[in-house]
Amino acid sequence: MGRKRDFTEREKPGLGRKAKKQEAPSPVVLSMSKKKKAKSAKIIDGEKKKLGSRAKKRLKKRAVKKAEKQQMKTLKQKKKELDKKSDSKPKVSGFTDENQRWLKPTKKRKLPIEDVEKDEEEEEKSGSSGSDGEMMADDFDHADSGSDTDLEIPDEFEDDDSHISDEENSGDDTEEDGEEETIESDDGDDSSADEDAKEMLPIEKASQKLKLKQQRDRKLAEAELQTNISEMERFALPSGQEIEKEVAQPPDLALIQQRIKDVMQVLGDFKNRRENGRTRKEYVQQLKSDLCIYYSYNDFLMEKLMSLFPLEIIEFLEANEVQRPVTIRTNTLKTRRRDLAQVLINRGMNLDPIGKWSKVGLVVYDSQVPIGATPEYLSGHYMLQGGSSFLPVMALAPHENEKILDMAAAPGGKTTYIAALMKNTGILFANDANEVRSKAIVGNLHRMGITNAVVSTHDGRHFPKVMTGFDRVLLDAPCSGTGVISKDTAVKANKDEKDIQRCSHLQKELILAAIDCCDAKSKSGGYIVYSTCSVLVEENEWVIDYALKKRNVKLVSTGLDFGREGFTNFKEHRFHPSLKQTCRFYPHTHNLDGFFVAKLKKFSNKMPSQGNISNHKTPIVIDTEDSKRTLSPKLKSTKDGQPEAKKVKLDKSSTQKVPKNKSTERVFANKSSHSAVGNKKSNEKNEDLGLKKVTTQILKRVHDKKESMKKYRTAQKVKRKEKSQL
Repeated sequence: MGRKRDFTEREKPGLGRKAKKQEAPSPVVLSMSKKKKAKSAKIIDGEKKKLGSRAKKRLKKRAVKKAEKQQMKTLKQKKKELDKKSDSKPKVSGFTDENQRWLKPTKKRKLPIEDVEKDEEEEEKSGSSGSDGEMMADDFDHADSGSDTDLEIPDEFEDDDSHISDEENSGDDTEEDGEEETIESDDGDDSSADEDAKEMLPIEKASQKLKLKQQRDRKLAEAELQTNISEMERFALPSGQEIEKEVAQPPDLALIQQRIKDVMQVLGDFKNRRENGRTRKEYVQQLKSDLCIYYSYNDFLMEKLMSLFPLEIIEFLEANEVQRPVTIRTNTLKTRRRDLAQVLINRGMNLDPIGKWSKVGLVVYDSQVPIGATPEYLSGHYMLQGGSSFLPVMALAPHENEKILDMAAAPGGKTTYIAALMKNTGILFANDANEVRSKAIVGNLHRMGITNAVVSTHDGRHFPKVMTGFDRVLLDAPCSGTGVISKDTAVKANKDEKDIQRCSHLQKELILAAIDCCDAKSKSGGYIVYSTCSVLVEENEWVIDYALKKRNVKLVSTGLDFGREGFTNFKEHRFHPSLKQTCRFYPHTHNLDGFFVAKLKKFSNKMPSQGNISNHKTPIVIDTEDSKRTLSPKLKSTKDGQPEAKKVKLDKSSTQKVPKNKSTERVFANKSSHSAVGNKKSNEKNEDLGLKKVTTQILKRVHDKKESMKKYRTAQKVKRKEKSQL
């Protein structure tokens, strides 16, 4: 056991380790006289110490200031003495040339020396050389004083002409200013200008001269511009000899481009800018030939385009020289656009949504991987498709559980879009007359996961004989391709009037067949959408106007928010007023391929000729003698007072046979009504036969596939057994 400690007596704790080492502070009080003496050293505890680097710099700067002050005083005294001597000497002219004003340096204003001395004394009184804050203040004070010294730099360029007084120079300057102002001024205020010039400083006089010169230069520039404009207005067409020389030599594209601009300016204000003795036709002909040479078009197609775009022809042609952006469509059966965009961005694609008008389109600006070979493309998450190809399907607006026909479906872009909107319900018939191209339809349908489609290779013109009764029909008719010249430049030189006529005739046959395939009694449909990738009127409005006359259909709104209205009149042609509801799309305005979209609503399954004949209650007489074949406008009364039978001349397209005997020329309306009923029954029979044929073909194909799969499996089993035995 240890000893017990006594806690009653405790030692008082003393100072700490640091406190023991430090001595008691001894305050030192210095008088003002001692502070002034201690400028070159710091005094602490009665001992002198060396100054810091900043304090030394400050002392040097102050010494420099004092030396500069003394120099300025001596210079002022010398100048006064020189001025007194110059009064006694004869006057000598300065510079002999006209550059006296800018060769002679201008004097700068100087601050009074007394104010500077007062400021420095206040600085010396305000702070001592001890603390860092005072050192910072001294540095800023020196910066201010440095700016003052800059203003007090002496004029060293006046050594040669020091004997010339400032007053004489100013007098000469005012005289020269007065002479120039009298020449340049147009207002007549010479007296006031002279008075102002005497009161102005030399710098102000120089600035006034510069302003006058600038005004004079502006007037000259405007005059030159007016002369140039007048020369441009008088543009002269090339003569016959100049044209022959250009034809013999290779074309100068720069010259042709400038001529195109000049001719467009003249046509913009033809009344004022035209050349005397020249007609508008000559200017238009020259413009057409220049555009054909510059953009490599043939005369026929250029004339058609100039009639379509009289003011926008150059913008349209320039847009055709640039490729349209690459667009893809999201397959909503397998993914969403947001998820697809994120995956493709991670793969190195730079893309954006195509616009507010589409919820499935994406624009691809550039890509580090091939767009048509990504895993997403091969698995059917998206389809490479032009932005303009979305529009016909959007106008068709297919619904679920409908029966829809795509009459010209290859390569299957629009077909897969329709199936995605239908969500793989109902039945979708994809038809194309070309068997080779129909293989692309099958491949895209399998890749995109479409299960409600049937592919056929019938001629679209004869498809109503195969099957009818569709709720909606889409006809993307074959055309001349004048809207996709950026993809196929061969259209510029290959297309002529015969090609346009062939395409127009084929389109008229196809649209009548598409209308016949559609069912007007459909509860949810009865719509036909017609579209082409052409901008010519012969393939668009002309075809729709023909369909309105030949079938019981009417135009309805396409439902598209953008696009231009179709033509209701073009040159000498006048179309139905409802063609305003059609839509046109151009590459130079919408950055899409040239496209035309029209939506038709079928309101009756009857033919117009059958409907007109069945509605007549009076007997009808067929007149075979008249070659014009027109309907008589009014009924004529006989001697007995009974109405005479109407005379009807049948068209060539009518299916009724005209009898030659006069005794059999009288036909009554009852017979025509019976024939209409018979035609309905025959159409229903044809529909049933068509459905049976299609179903039997599908069943045969399924059976053949099953048998081929069985044979393939048995062959594989045999191979495996042989390998196992070996």
